[in-house]
Amino acid sequence: MKRNQRGEEEEGGGSSPGSREPRKKKQLRQQDLEDQDESSSQWGRLPQEMLLQVFQYLPLLDRAYASQVCRGWNHAFHMPELWRCFEFELNQPASSYLKATHPDLIKQIIKRHSNHLQYVSFKVDSSTESAEAACDILSQLVNCSLKTLGLISTARPSFMELPKSHFISALTVVFVNSKSLSSLKIDDTPVDDPSLKVLVANNSDTLKLLKMSSCPHVSPAGILCVADQCHGLRELALNYHLLSDELLLALSSEKHVHLEHLRIDVVSENPGQHFHTIKKSSWDAMMRHSPKFNLVMYFFLYEDEFGPFFREEIPVTHLYFGRSVSKEVLGRVGMNCPRLVELVVCANGLRPLDEELIRIAERCQHLTAIGLGECEVSCSAFVEFVKMCGRRLSQLSIMEEVLVPDNKYGLDELHWEVSKHLGRVWFPDMMPTW
Repeated sequence: MKRNQRGEEEEGGGSSPGSREPRKKKQLRQQDLEDQDESSSQWGRLPQEMLLQVFQYLPLLDRAYASQVCRGWNHAFHMPELWRCFEFELNQPASSYLKATHPDLIKQIIKRHSNHLQYVSFKVDSSTESAEAACDILSQLVNCSLKTLGLISTARPSFMELPKSHFISALTVVFVNSKSLSSLKIDDTPVDDPSLKVLVANNSDTLKLLKMSSCPHVSPAGILCVADQCHGLRELALNYHLLSDELLLALSSEKHVHLEHLRIDVVSENPGQHFHTIKKSSWDAMMRHSPKFNLVMYFFLYEDEFGPFFREEIPVTHLYFGRSVSKEVLGRVGMNCPRLVELVVCANGLRPLDEELIRIAERCQHLTAIGLGECEVSCSAFVEFVKMCGRRLSQLSIMEEVLVPDNKYGLDELHWEVSKHLGRVWFPDMMPTW
């Protein structure tokens, strides 16, 4: 009787509790897989515009990993919009701690996205190998039309160690094929006059920014050719040896747009170096043509080399002295730099700058920022300077060692008096003691 009953249960599909548990687990696993598939399909259905916004915020390596999620994300990874702006980081692991763009990724970019590149920069370390790698990439950009190009050396010598012909050949490829360069930063490179002529011949209508400080193979005639032909140039950075009266007059011609920013690096290669003088009439022509332009000058000279400078009025707005500068020169700055907005003096010596600072406050009515390093100023003179400038001083960076207490103000009293005239709490900067 019982045997027949068990047989009927088996034939009727009955099962024990132990056999039902594996079936439930299997059903749960199946449900999980279905949920995952549904979730994946939802991520895959994100609009391309939204994916593009997300991918733009991802580091390159994370973006590459994300491209492996599904076909939709892989397609987004290769959208042209993501490759218009790219920075190649080329560093040797043995000599640099900076990250480097993987060689396989560089090959993929050249193969699939070179025609999408528009805003490109190269960041290289001091090794010749990294500079050569940058030139190899440049020479392959034959199908792209760059709008901006920047060659950035994180340390010297980098590009300057390359054979000039090799560098020029690679750079010329970009100049010839781009046709629409608007921004070019090639500081510390062996660019020369003939290559600048190629630049002008192909990009004169679009070039707006040119930075080429420390380019020893360029002559005043070479940069004059650029100014004569590139009438849309708004920003220019170069060394003082390239500056000439003819260049300023070319930038002041009726055909030329208003210049916005001119940076001049005045660097002494050898002690006692002679520097030419720029006529006041040439600066006056610039002011008539571009009355609002910024003239930024960096001086790295020895004290006996300042003879030609600041003898007459000059429209400098931002002035930086990287080496010691004499009281006499700072006195001339106060007399002949009425447009001065920012002044930084890294060193002067042990002679107080009281009179010079007061003269600068009197004559430089637009001064809003000043920094003093290894100098000496009496507390009374400094308070008078701040009082004369008033709240227009938005940046006041003075080392505590600069300020010399006198019979009127000590450092504590100075803090309160200066804060009162600035309208905000102010303290002098302090040198770290570690």
